[in-house]
Amino acid sequence: MPPELVPADGRFGSGPSLIRPGAVAALAAAAPGYLGTSHRGEGARGVVRRIRTGLASLYGLPDGYEVALGNGGTSVFWDAATFGLIEEKSLHYVCGAFSQRFADLVAAAPHLAEPAIAGAPPGSRPGFVPPGDADAVALIHNETSTGVWIPVARPEKGPLVLVDATSAAGAMEVDPTAFDAYYFSPQKAFGSEGGLWLALLSPAAVERIGRMAARRWTPASLDLAVALEESRRGQTLNTPALATLFLLADQIEWLLAHGGLLWAAERCRTSSAILYEWAERTPRAAPFVADPGHRSPTVVTIDLVGVDAPTVSAVLGANGILDTGGYRTMGGNTLRFGVFPNVDPADVERLTGALDYVIDRL
Repeated sequence: MPPELVPADGRFGSGPSLIRPGAVAALAAAAPGYLGTSHRGEGARGVVRRIRTGLASLYGLPDGYEVALGNGGTSVFWDAATFGLIEEKSLHYVCGAFSQRFADLVAAAPHLAEPAIAGAPPGSRPGFVPPGDADAVALIHNETSTGVWIPVARPEKGPLVLVDATSAAGAMEVDPTAFDAYYFSPQKAFGSEGGLWLALLSPAAVERIGRMAARRWTPASLDLAVALEESRRGQTLNTPALATLFLLADQIEWLLAHGGLLWAAERCRTSSAILYEWAERTPRAAPFVADPGHRSPTVVTIDLVGVDAPTVSAVLGANGILDTGGYRTMGGNTLRFGVFPNVDPADVERLTGALDYVIDRL
């Protein structure tokens, strides 16, 4: 491939995603006095305090909201939510693999009622459904598997609003008063590694966590009341990956220094628009999400027509343009690109030239 078509940084994965070289350099500089130290020591606890303070600032959290974190990714938080945030029954908005996975996990929990489902085929999103007798409503702000986004809003007073924000947090705007738990892992827009969950919790969520802990036995590693108490101390129940914490804190501060969530969201919209416009003008491509108003600004999925997407992805990978394959369980003939804040829009422009070059020759 001609060198001028190759992005300066070819990492377009939807998670793990591009980690800034500056963050890695900062970690290397701090390593002698940080890596390999106790996670209950002041060095690690200070980083956790930076994370909690930085997220509260980034999201403008109202009084009474708290930031909790714990070991394991979003999948572990789902497990914890079945104990600490869902009392009896939940309503799930399902539009892809990850929103389906949470619904399936709740359906399998013997202590919870069968969940209600508001579903839509992959590539679209469900319409509003009254919550009925559900005490929790589960949304996904951005469905990583398909590239569909769903607005975060309260259906009505009563149920808690639980929002999977793993590929939205740090890259999409949201009103904190519209959710009770906005939870995510840091390996996407927050430019860190996996193995950690974080949650922005409303006072109502904090109250329910405490109430459920008092009435429902929960393994300590899945007990959100324990996680919240440890977070207030600047630590986690079990030993975390110190590098993950450091990279996350550095990324939060980098986002704040550049203009915060508004800046990050606009940067992602710029990058995703480049890819969507390319797909719309290219005869052998089309956006996977047909409705422009439903298209994700952070995860762009594109259908190819008359050319094999896995072959295109393999050729791109051989030229240093990485992790562009469609999500493994969604089927179809698709490419998928993560365009989180760390991705330079200029590299996205080069990517479209690389795509043209490969598709034309195939």
